[in-house]
Amino acid sequence: MTPAELRDLGEAELREQIMTARRELFGLRFQHATGELDNTSSLRQARREVARALTVARERGIEIYG
Repeated sequence: MTPAELRDLGEAELREQIMTARRELFGLRFQHATGELDNTSSLRQARREVARALTVARERGIEIYG
């Protein structure tokens, strides 16, 4: 998602997006550790997606735990 799209989300939707992005990143890390991940650049993309969403949350003053 682009930062503009993230900024258009409501608070609950943004929290859900962060949780989903973190789950995806966890799965990619697990695949990488077991040697199943073919496209390692997806790890970088997933990390950046989490960071983008967290940045928007911090801009709004939304507390994200976990």
